[in-house]
Amino acid sequence: MDIQELRTNKLHIQDVMHGYNKQIILDNLDLSIEKGELVTLLGPSGSGKSTLFRLIVGQEFVSKTGEVLIDSKDADFPNKHRGIVYQKYSLLPHKTVLENVILSKVWSTPLWKIALHRNWWKQEKGRYIDEAMELLERVRLIEAAHKKPHELSGGMQQRVAIVQALMAKHDILLMDEPFGALDQNIRRDTQLYLLELWEEFGMTILFVTHDIHEAGFLGSRLVVLSQYYTDDRGDDFKRGSKIVHDVSFEQYLPQRRTLGYDGYIPLIKPLLSEADKAGLDPDYKQHVKTFKLNSENAFQTLTEEENKNKM
Repeated sequence: MDIQELRTNKLHIQDVMHGYNKQIILDNLDLSIEKGELVTLLGPSGSGKSTLFRLIVGQEFVSKTGEVLIDSKDADFPNKHRGIVYQKYSLLPHKTVLENVILSKVWSTPLWKIALHRNWWKQEKGRYIDEAMELLERVRLIEAAHKKPHELSGGMQQRVAIVQALMAKHDILLMDEPFGALDQNIRRDTQLYLLELWEEFGMTILFVTHDIHEAGFLGSRLVVLSQYYTDDRGDDFKRGSKIVHDVSFEQYLPQRRTLGYDGYIPLIKPLLSEADKAGLDPDYKQHVKTFKLNSENAFQTLTEEENKNKM
């Protein structure tokens, strides 16, 4: 697809060179995500996944070159259109589970609306409670609705944080290993729940995980962010991370629905092994000109220094 067309996607990141002091974290990074995609992101430790999230959500701005666009506009400061679920849940300790969940609706409502319409909360509260209770039931937390966070296990608190983010229905939802604290059965259930909501609401999700099987099962597309690669800038150049692998699972999604987790993972295992080697093996360093970037929205913009010896 033409880069100018990609710039109209829900999220478009192009030529981003970003770091701190003299250290490069993201190195001429290119990534474009279409509205409604569920993109899973893998990467070794230190590859800049958290840095990338901060740029997207607006907690940081590009320090050197490049741009981060949301709906063709600069990402700018954080707003209600971008939500994030971190590895560590952050719930208000003095509020019940239900109150924590519906707070996401209050936070996403403009202050002028609340100030001008004193009856706004009375009118909307019942509807929000019904919606929140339905979501809590779907993640098996309905009996915990009126408990405080300290009365829940860590895994249960993380599920509340996920429901809180889903309740807000952000245009873009960033998820940073949100299922890492869940036991296997709850994790599988929550994966399926996320897929149901993604299909139902057409959400745009960027999901970070260290579990390559989870990345394959959840993603309509899998991208790998890694510092393990080479280019024409020389062996001694201190490189930052790039998207080194980008593969679509669209053609396999009908089988995912029928096969379930245990049947689907073996089907796509060759693709997962390929992604694992491409970005997570420090001894396997591809040249930038050989990256496998075959999803519809994948693209690459190399600098002259990276691509001196053009093929």
